[in-house]
Amino acid sequence: MSVRSTAVIGAGTMGNGIAHVLALHGIRVQLIDIDAEALDRAVTTIRTNLNRQARKGAIPVSAVDETIDRIHTSTALEEGVKEVDLVIEAASEDVAIKSSLFRRLSTAAPRQVILASNTSSISITKLAAATDRPDRVIGMHFFNPVPVMALVEIVRGLETSDETFQTVHELALKVEKTPVEVNDYPGFVSNRVLMPMINEAIFCVMEGVATPENVDSVMKLGMNHPMGPLRLADLIGLDVCLSIMEVLHRELGDDKYRPSPLLRKMVAAGRLGRKSGQGFYEYG
Repeated sequence: MSVRSTAVIGAGTMGNGIAHVLALHGIRVQLIDIDAEALDRAVTTIRTNLNRQARKGAIPVSAVDETIDRIHTSTALEEGVKEVDLVIEAASEDVAIKSSLFRRLSTAAPRQVILASNTSSISITKLAAATDRPDRVIGMHFFNPVPVMALVEIVRGLETSDETFQTVHELALKVEKTPVEVNDYPGFVSNRVLMPMINEAIFCVMEGVATPENVDSVMKLGMNHPMGPLRLADLIGLDVCLSIMEVLHRELGDDKYRPSPLLRKMVAAGRLGRKSGQGFYEYG
């Protein structure tokens, strides 16, 4: 099966990045969100990022308008998924929200349509159970910023078929990403390894071991990380980090995944990182 048209559910940072990459590589995209203003912001962001790529010579100038022309926006989910080959859900990292969306997609999208989730930690098998086609449900975990980061974790649920996997694998290659196959366990590979490191860095700050700047300096200079864990947490979003840690703690049942109280406190205070203007660092 070849993917020629897609729907992306959610026009936030990940959704608009996924739409950008798909459309740039010749694939039609229905970008769907309940918020019309969010859709307008997403298209503006995509155009800005495409123009940046063109200025750097990464894409031809003509590709900017051609890419934007392949993206259509809608607030009507049921209408937007009727004539696509693949749906990629990029909604909030909340199992209830995602499960509800997959139930709706199961009714609205034709039976042959593949349903993918960009979840960073939630069980693909659990999402598949909310549908009439568990064999055609799969994880496509892109990384932020999507136009820049090469990796896509392709997550097999318990019943994901080989045909579904192969279709999504080929799509990832078509959009010039590196697909890596993983099985459906909490956090997959990326966040099962990354998030406990970030959480431990937050414990270091909470316990007064070092300042955020010094924790990050140790990891950059001593471990050769391009970005310190706390600066990275701000980029990801502290609310997202907390959600992933809660999934790991709940699903694996091990207290080594217990979210730091400081992480909970910062999220409760609305200090979410870059997107709120303040996290472990302040942003203009």
